[in-house]
Amino acid sequence: SYVVKIYKLTYDNIRKGENKMSLDSLKSSGSLNKLLDAAKGETKPQEKKSYVDERLWKPELDKSGNGYAVLRFLPAVQGEDLPWAKVWNHAFQGPTGQWYIENSLTTLNQKDPVSEHNTQLWNTGLESDKEIARKQKRKLQYFSNIYVVSDAKHPENEGKVFLFRYGKKIFDKITAAMSPEFEDEKAINPFDFWEGANFKLKIRKVDGYWNYDKSEFEDTSVFFDDDAEIDKVWKAQHSLAEYSAPTNFKSYDELKTRLDAVLSGTVKVGNVADTMDDAPIASPKIDAPKPATTRVETPVVEEDDTLAYFEKLAE
Repeated sequence: SYVVKIYKLTYDNIRKGENKMSLDSLKSSGSLNKLLDAAKGETKPQEKKSYVDERLWKPELDKSGNGYAVLRFLPAVQGEDLPWAKVWNHAFQGPTGQWYIENSLTTLNQKDPVSEHNTQLWNTGLESDKEIARKQKRKLQYFSNIYVVSDAKHPENEGKVFLFRYGKKIFDKITAAMSPEFEDEKAINPFDFWEGANFKLKIRKVDGYWNYDKSEFEDTSVFFDDDAEIDKVWKAQHSLAEYSAPTNFKSYDELKTRLDAVLSGTVKVGNVADTMDDAPIASPKIDAPKPATTRVETPVVEEDDTLAYFEKLAE
């Protein structure tokens, strides 16, 4: 019992010593200056992150409202089949005032909630519903690697490889060059290093939109006489695989949730509708009984120029 008492006394003293050390540490760590420094760190303005893709080249208009640059479309990168990537997307404002700007799953040949909604609107037979469907139609954009030959507005871009986002109008000019309409025109591969051609991008403003009608390809020419320089450019190109990767698209359920919020300010999950805090509730639209109609496919009305659309949207 004597030994037990000595052991207990020793243990208690050790524990008291540990408590004293812990309290001493607490006293030194809980100083006001240290807390103030930590608080300042929490309220310090955070550095703003840039979401601009520095790989993308974009033309710029001059004071007269025109734009001009000379580009060279580049071939597919190693391991990829095509020198372009195609992406369908939607960009429209709903009655709640919120915007729906998302890539469409139809790019991946999957069902997309906006396309389904537009089909329902079109099939009512009402012109008012068709007009809404037209405003919400999907829009087509392409991505390709380019080499900037000339850029008067930003000469620092010359001699560099970029990604270029463009619409159907420019893609039509590419396909026209590959498959000309008349017998006296020679077909060319605009993406070829040796037998391709420079592209003169000419932009005018027509009715507030960017117009590319005057853009054209030059005569065929070798990109570089030195194959070592060609190889250098080829290796500097960017992969286009990311644009068709599943990670570049939200799931059907995520898109449906966003669409519900944009159209009605609610998120619908099954039979449950929860009001969104950040969106006003739109007044319900009451229409006359809708006539029965035969189901037809929603016509695909492609945006003539995706870039022009987004320029108008920005304004």
